[in-house]
Amino acid sequence: MAEVEIYTTEICPYCIRAKALLTRKGVAFHEIDVGGSRDLRDAMTRRADGRHTVPQIFIDGHHVGGCDDLHALDSQGKLDRMLGLVA
Repeated sequence: MAEVEIYTTEICPYCIRAKALLTRKGVAFHEIDVGGSRDLRDAMTRRADGRHTVPQIFIDGHHVGGCDDLHALDSQGKLDRMLGLVA
């Protein structure tokens, strides 16, 4: 299974939606809450090519974007393969 990292804040509805999709798929993820740390948010922004909104999602180190991007990959049938759920 793929390694999934998701940068979030506690009250972000988009973060909640993205985590819910991953949870429904049975995928474990490493959550990094950037809400209380300027350093973590800066690191996320650098890693996400300047994107500073949450969530920012990485699958096996590849930046896939935010919540809408994650759901788009799912709608296109690409997410399960990226997550290692299908061959």
